[in-house]
Amino acid sequence: MRRIAAALAFLPMSALAETPMTGDEFDAYMTGKTLTFSANGMPYGIEYYAPSRRVIWSFIDGDCVMGEWYEADGAICFVYENDPEPKCWEVFRDPGGIRAEFLDGPGASVIYEVEESEPLICDNMGA
Repeated sequence: MRRIAAALAFLPMSALAETPMTGDEFDAYMTGKTLTFSANGMPYGIEYYAPSRRVIWSFIDGDCVMGEWYEADGAICFVYENDPEPKCWEVFRDPGGIRAEFLDGPGASVIYEVEESEPLICDNMGA
């Protein structure tokens, strides 16, 4: 028992008590924002969060896809018009914004909110 207590003492307190955002918390934080995300310190993509849980996603290339999100089993899941297979993430509030941990693939994929962006420009949608 002492070993477990000693091991836990070295973990940050937030790692012990951290819980993912609920769908309502995610909705309240995200709706109306356009956010830029990074992965491994590199630009990853930009997403606009519209009302009614609708989204527009773009990798850095400027091509956009429409989608929507929903809450499922404590995760935030996205489906997009070009890929109906759900992409589910556990989303956490961090001091600098949000951190999202991908749940549906091999390896650990984590993206971080970098900044609130200008409106999304979609090369393939004439926007």
